[in-house]
Amino acid sequence: MPEAEVTVVERGPYTSYSMCGIPYYIGGLIGDAEDLVVRTPEEFRAAGITVHMRTEAVAIDADARTVRVRDLGADERPQRDLPYDALLWAAGAHPDVPDLPGLRRHGHVVHTLDEAVHLRAHLESSAQVERVVVVGSGYVGLEIAEALVQRGMRATIIDRSPQVMKTIDADLARPLQDQLEARGIAVRLGESVLEVHDADGDCREVITDRGRHAADTIVLAMGHRPNVDVPAGAGCAVGPTGALVVDPQMRTTVDGIWAAGDCVESTDLVAGQRVNVQLGTHANKQGKVAGIVVAGGDAAFPGVVGTAVTKLCDWEVARTGLTIAEADQLGLDYAAVTFTSSAKAGYLPDAGTVHVRMLAERGTGRVLGAQLVGSGPIAKHIDVAAVWCQLGVAVQQAQLLDLSYAPPFGGVWDLLQVAARKLTKELGLHPQI
Repeated sequence: MPEAEVTVVERGPYTSYSMCGIPYYIGGLIGDAEDLVVRTPEEFRAAGITVHMRTEAVAIDADARTVRVRDLGADERPQRDLPYDALLWAAGAHPDVPDLPGLRRHGHVVHTLDEAVHLRAHLESSAQVERVVVVGSGYVGLEIAEALVQRGMRATIIDRSPQVMKTIDADLARPLQDQLEARGIAVRLGESVLEVHDADGDCREVITDRGRHAADTIVLAMGHRPNVDVPAGAGCAVGPTGALVVDPQMRTTVDGIWAAGDCVESTDLVAGQRVNVQLGTHANKQGKVAGIVVAGGDAAFPGVVGTAVTKLCDWEVARTGLTIAEADQLGLDYAAVTFTSSAKAGYLPDAGTVHVRMLAERGTGRVLGAQLVGSGPIAKHIDVAAVWCQLGVAVQQAQLLDLSYAPPFGGVWDLLQVAARKLTKELGLHPQI
């Protein structure tokens, strides 16, 4: 729509950057924060888009079709109204820091690139920072902890959960925890942070309900709350996940307002429930869909199956669909198989070790989920399993699909097809090969 006036309001100092690359920037693998920027404000402006940086949207008047914004770069922070015919809310999510003594003063969140720049500057400017406590053991917390160890610092992870990485089953998380501890990362589970002690203005220790941990600084990676207060104030419905309710065309419940990214709910295609999954892959697709629809085109976002992968301590951790814990919570009738194998052909040096789990529905054989944890190439496998989950492929079909094979990538039977064969027998389906 070259005739359209497109205006973007951005609260921070960067546009279009890779949030997933932040841990690698913290660890020093990426030298300059600008390397994570895909498109600068100037590049957007050159494409005919008006971009207001360091400008915050504070209210939406859905009847008048205006957005009230304020300039964060000015001392007085003046406010003004921007008119719209169509509005896309894509403000993402952000950590909700508990109001505990000392935590907000000394805790660093790293959800945005400018926050990452601030943390790295703090780590590099102070010779006193040697011991860092990371609160939270999800993807971001574990990746940050490893990045800190790579910088030569001592990292301690604190989480009130009884396991690291709650997105996989507990027994598969245990060998991952062993790898973290072997790398020198202290893991303290089942602990809740109570307060932070300082001296002369500097962080000194974190107090939990089970002990005290020396800390020169703190990184907070406890999960993120969708930024929905402004559109909710304009009448947009918020679902039980705390994110905005949208249809497949990314429309909210208020006419003229669309939403996309970490701040919206999606349909879990396996569970059949609404979920809030905060990943860049979904955000990009949803943004494209919303733009096409706003411009008068036809597009729809189908939903998600919960696919994710990360690399930690030379191990890869991947999941898609449902875990055993999630399937049990849904009350599904399923079977699961778990086994350990090599990531490459067993006769090759450094064949690696992979712990594999797959779930399938009783009666139909429909693949419900898969998890892989270990050393070796795993991402290829989880993407195959993600397709099976999204398309509703049954294990009796999956075991015979034409997948690639070469010794450096696995055995003659793909790991997932080994799981599919086992499940076909477990479920009494045919053919059993």
